[in-house]
Amino acid sequence: MTPKDFFDFAKKNNAKMVDLKFVDLLGTWQHCSYPIDIWDESTFEDGLGFDGSSIRGWQDIHMSDMLAVPDPDTKVIDPFFKEPTVSVIADIVDPVTKEDYSRDPRHVARKGAAYLKETGIADTCYIGPEPEFFIFDEVRYEQNQHTGMYRIDSVEGAWNTARFEEPNLGYKPSFKGGYFPVSPTDTYHDLRGEMVYEMMKIGIRIEAHHHEVATAGQAEIDMEFCDLIKMCDQFMWFKYIIKNVAKRNGKTVTFMPKPVFEDNGSGMHTHLSLWKGGKPLFAGDKYAGLSDIGLYCVGGILKHAPALLAFAAPTTNSYRRLVPGFEAPVNLVMSARNRSAGVRIPMYSASPKSKRLEFRCPDPTANGYLTWTAMLMAAIDGVKNKIDPGQPLDKDIYELEPEELAKYQHTPGSLTEAINALEKDHKFLMAGGVFTDDLVQMWIKWKREKELAPMALRPHPHEFNLYYDS
Repeated sequence: MTPKDFFDFAKKNNAKMVDLKFVDLLGTWQHCSYPIDIWDESTFEDGLGFDGSSIRGWQDIHMSDMLAVPDPDTKVIDPFFKEPTVSVIADIVDPVTKEDYSRDPRHVARKGAAYLKETGIADTCYIGPEPEFFIFDEVRYEQNQHTGMYRIDSVEGAWNTARFEEPNLGYKPSFKGGYFPVSPTDTYHDLRGEMVYEMMKIGIRIEAHHHEVATAGQAEIDMEFCDLIKMCDQFMWFKYIIKNVAKRNGKTVTFMPKPVFEDNGSGMHTHLSLWKGGKPLFAGDKYAGLSDIGLYCVGGILKHAPALLAFAAPTTNSYRRLVPGFEAPVNLVMSARNRSAGVRIPMYSASPKSKRLEFRCPDPTANGYLTWTAMLMAAIDGVKNKIDPGQPLDKDIYELEPEELAKYQHTPGSLTEAINALEKDHKFLMAGGVFTDDLVQMWIKWKREKELAPMALRPHPHEFNLYYDS
């Protein structure tokens, strides 16, 4: 789309404002709005200035000036502004060198897609995520010198079967009892549907939506797979739409992986496949119908999984989810159909076009641009080095004896372990200049200084149960 097409689109929709959006290092959208009549076609080359030192993980204050260059291909009408407003996603540029900014996550994904083509292995990486989330009625939390608490509530919460609701009509999904019930147990069908309709309005194709396993309004909405860059952009819209639809209905949504104790957490199983010349590359006559390339991609992802999780499961809370007993994939093995494996090969269809791998460890706090590009780089490394994924494990992993289970690699037990793994194993990310050492080191520094260190300083409420009367 040309800049002229952009302005024609705005005029057609009677939009007098533009909302410019871009993603910070950790995966959160930032935005600024402009009257459309101050833009012209040169805006799409020159960009718009902003303070990069105020964006998480970006510039120091003495080098704060940055440019946001809008991409006209990303234009849509924002669903949540009162007046018609064109929303557009920007790429970030250094104002002095005019080079793309190395810490801009969207730039990393663009480089990843280009590098895939350069390798000759494939020309397209398709991504299909399954983000899960909780819909709550209320959330309260506080942390200071003398208080540390959180409280969540949901009309669907299993803990509310005896609450005075004038009247309490029951139908609360039990712990681990929320998968696929019809109404009246599933009270959020219409709300999820409203979220889906808003996504469809801006061109996102949806495969399905449903209640998930946990109590208290856990949900899943699945987007149809598409190419890497498009899916990264869509994931930002996905979160934005879900949160805003919930808010206008008096609800609140969290993508936090483990907000509910002793129930399933929210993951983001991610499907990946490589294509070339319009043909799928993963279908073959090897294990689970995979080709050699498919197996090597699995091998690369399993080999680098501990480092990948520094991006794919990027919060301390992520590792409350990645524990045995809650359907979480804590063992880094390959399996057909077995949902307790780190990498699953879905067997729903025999069509070569449906052949893919499913990495089950990511969660929806991830920055899609970085996580899915890192997965692609691990897959490419697997093909380039013909990495063997090892023997598949088609048994119920949760039923294995400890001595047999000990033979297999496990996911990191904490964000600290994942960050340490990334520090030791990130050379594969640097191939083709896709990730830079500067970005990786900033990610490691941010996580250690801004998240891990503050968490280590604070007493946990359960510590009072354990130790107060010591």
